[in-house]
Amino acid sequence: MTLDKLDLPIVGKPTSYKTLPNRYKDVPEIGQPMEPNVEAVKKLKPTHVLSVSTIKDEMQPFYKQLNMKGYFYDFDSLKGMQKSITQLGDQFNRKAQAKELNDHLNSVKQKIENKAAKQKKHPKVLILMGVPGSYLVATDKSYIGDLVKIAGGENVIKVKDRQYISSNTENLLNINPDIILRLPHGMPEEVKKMFQKEFKQNDIWKHFKAVKNNHVYDLEEVPFGITANVDADKAMTQLYDLFYKDKK
Repeated sequence: MTLDKLDLPIVGKPTSYKTLPNRYKDVPEIGQPMEPNVEAVKKLKPTHVLSVSTIKDEMQPFYKQLNMKGYFYDFDSLKGMQKSITQLGDQFNRKAQAKELNDHLNSVKQKIENKAAKQKKHPKVLILMGVPGSYLVATDKSYIGDLVKIAGGENVIKVKDRQYISSNTENLLNINPDIILRLPHGMPEEVKKMFQKEFKQNDIWKHFKAVKNNHVYDLEEVPFGITANVDADKAMTQLYDLFYKDKK
């Protein structure tokens, strides 16, 4: 968690099934990330209420009711997160911690990019982002798409401005990726079972090169996730190892 890495205390946290750093274990919950409880937040008397730019429009009514300025940070890409880390460091007097964290991420990123650049062939990668009951295709503008590019993969879905789009399996088959990544967003075990059922019961998947070659991989929410996080170093490394495990 970024705030933990920056050694920042908090007075309230969103409700989450994820395990948070131990220092935040007893911090009061304020409701869902996109629907925080205004009264619960007011009782905590925060000086700053932080959110992410992805849900800025949805959060405006909440900040209006709270009568406070909203602070939004970009966690849509590794670069965006690193800029946000610098901003948080400047804002909360954690410049040294922010620099140390960004220096580490830059070091890992550079190492992975250098190794990937030496590879003669880069795999074509399809990324499926699943929620219970359905899934979308992650484009090159998504955070996971950003990581795939850094790790030396070529995202088969490129668009101008959307992070996720609806999928058409017939069109995806025409692209015929070398590798398929399946990423859960919420209830990971349920989503994993959903993907397994989809690939088993929908006959078209067996015609994909990635399926025939057993190059379909289920990613864990940690270290991945749909928004940038400080486990990006592990995520980049894991993706590179998946893409080039036969070329070490």
